[in-house]
Amino acid sequence: MTKPKIVLGLSGGVDSAVAARLLQQDYTVIGLFLSIGPEAAGEHDARAVAEELGIDFHVMDIAEALERHVKGPFAEAYLSGQTPLPCARCNPLVKFPSLLALADELGADFIATGHYARICPGPEGRTLLLKGQPANDQSYMLAQLPQEILQRVIFPLGNYGKESVRALAEGYGIPVAHKPDSMEICFIPNDDYGAWLEERGAAAPEGDFVAPDGTILGRHKGIHRYTLGQGRGLGVSGPHRYYVSKIDPKANTVTLSDGSDLMRSVIFCTDPNWISIPGLTGPREVTARFRHARTETPCTIFRDGAGVRVEAHSPVRAPTPGQLAVFYDGDTVVGSGWIGKAE
Repeated sequence: MTKPKIVLGLSGGVDSAVAARLLQQDYTVIGLFLSIGPEAAGEHDARAVAEELGIDFHVMDIAEALERHVKGPFAEAYLSGQTPLPCARCNPLVKFPSLLALADELGADFIATGHYARICPGPEGRTLLLKGQPANDQSYMLAQLPQEILQRVIFPLGNYGKESVRALAEGYGIPVAHKPDSMEICFIPNDDYGAWLEERGAAAPEGDFVAPDGTILGRHKGIHRYTLGQGRGLGVSGPHRYYVSKIDPKANTVTLSDGSDLMRSVIFCTDPNWISIPGLTGPREVTARFRHARTETPCTIFRDGAGVRVEAHSPVRAPTPGQLAVFYDGDTVVGSGWIGKAE
């Protein structure tokens, strides 16, 4: 009996390699390496994994799509005083659509990645996105995926932890079993986004650090180098430790405070993506993550025009414009929205 085809994002890392090996039990696996251009890394390892496992291997150039949907908006966000989240934008706009494009071309019904998350059937024909194992859960970065993608995706590592995956890789004799994890943004060399923006010509000029009352405290290196709540690398001394509490791109100032003014109880989100429900018709109790941390805050969410108003049951520290608010009901992702203003 012929196995169904599945297109797997093969990055050259241990997660996607083990995902490939697990999928081979039930599918004819086709590996796809997504090349982001000259700075791309991992193709050699991805090809080696494909050869070891005996699977077809393809390379797709996604540089243009990445520039349009991720890199350009990334630079614009920093210049507007926001803190962008490129992976959460890339997944629904570039990475998963690229996998689907090859799947459609080759007649594959499914796509897969090595993300630590789970899916399962939900009510009314919907597909639910669920957390992976607590130590490795990546549902936050996937919470903007629409139903048309979720209904065709498989996450074979959803029930595994990282150590188990490495043990499997070693047992399978996979070439990248001991390859270190990459924690960097794929298109940012040396994890220095400030230098990347400056080389791109997208850096903001230097300006003033100011106190909440407007007193000048020193000079900043450009608003693109700071994010709300930041307390390190400021280079300003005073009667207390300083934290970034406001970024004003028009005035080109970065406000520093003692951090006591960073707490917010009402957060407004734009462009919601609903997963477990068709839409928000009334108040709903959820827990929410406001950054890619494991901390979840009990909240009530409300429709707010085309967006979402989030009322946190306890104040949230520095909900940051440009980041994602992800709403949960237990392990199930209810939906997500991009953080705008907060009060």
